[in-house]
Amino acid sequence: MGNILGFFLLYREAIFIVILSIFLGIEVISHVPAILHTPLMSGANAIHGVVIIGAIIVMGHAETSGSMILGFLAVVLGTLNVVGGFCCHRQDAGNV
Repeated sequence: MGNILGFFLLYREAIFIVILSIFLGIEVISHVPAILHTPLMSGANAIHGVVIIGAIIVMGHAETSGSMILGFLAVVLGTLNVVGGFCCHRQDAGNV
């Protein structure tokens, strides 16, 4: 428990910036008009496709089990993001 508290105290500025950026991202994304949703999602899906390919390459060169786990997590999360983007795009396309 002391190690976790020490980590938070050591990196409190970085953690604060991450938390603020999460709130800022939620505010920006929630105010995107429906007309811009499709082009933005297309770009985001393309970027996450590149992230998935990069994570697969990193997993191929992983030397430790920690880097293999992080690479696998990156592949899973990137895939979920792309699939979720396509599902949302399909659902929104029927509503427009």
